[in-house]
Amino acid sequence: MLGAMGTPLGDFIRVKRDSIQPEQLGLPDHGRRRSPGLRRSDVAARAGVSVEYLTRIEQGRDRNPSVAVLHALGDALALNTAEREHLRYLAKVTGDECTGHLGPEPARREVRPSVRETLRLLEPGIAVVTNRLGDLLAWTGAYEAVTDGTGLLDGDAPNLTRYVFTDARAQTFFDDWDAVADEQAFDLWLGPRMENAERLAAELAPAAGPEFTRRLNSHVVPPRGELRLSHPAGYALRLRRQTLDLPSDLQQLLVLLPLDEETARAVGLLRERSGHGRLRAIS
Repeated sequence: MLGAMGTPLGDFIRVKRDSIQPEQLGLPDHGRRRSPGLRRSDVAARAGVSVEYLTRIEQGRDRNPSVAVLHALGDALALNTAEREHLRYLAKVTGDECTGHLGPEPARREVRPSVRETLRLLEPGIAVVTNRLGDLLAWTGAYEAVTDGTGLLDGDAPNLTRYVFTDARAQTFFDDWDAVADEQAFDLWLGPRMENAERLAAELAPAAGPEFTRRLNSHVVPPRGELRLSHPAGYALRLRRQTLDLPSDLQQLLVLLPLDEETARAVGLLRERSGHGRLRAIS
């Protein structure tokens, strides 16, 4: 299990409960307490469940709460839409661990011909096919140009998550490195299979240090706003992200759109400078 204790579901509920102050939900402040955030009794009362039952969920002794209970906990913790989706996903992961069903097979590294054709049609746009583990599987020439000289695509099996946490160049390339690091750690929870995510997490933890482990276990759903890059050639790039899920492949198609004319011009110059104009796929 990726979490340090309990279950993924229980850890998320506990972390979220600890991050909310009573006054945020219009609850009375009961004074000093040993840990921050909401008391279990406050959350249990708002959700209409017993404190003992909530304790069992948080400690991993109850791994199969009903859909109704999940909805009630989402209401009690005032979760937003993305957080509710994460709550439901973690409930499934926790239930699969309990029953021995580990979910779908690992995402394949091959990119379907129709997806490669889609990438070709997106040229000269900036686009890449990836998965939740951060594997970069195929990309347009513009994507290669934008990342040229950063080290991201070095090697036979480039991986964004590994790059962000173990390559010093990433902290210069990504202006908002902290936000990108949060995103990559969070996405491991959504990986094609928990076994694969655990294997990558175990590989990264020694090299990435406590910052990686802390982010992995914080369960903060990232907002995924504007992507700001500082290219080694001296260009400042501002990009908007559009993601198309490919559920049958357990992959995603990510398109990066320039947010201003300066960025669009810089991307054009980088393509000319690098000479990258051919689609590339890893298989």
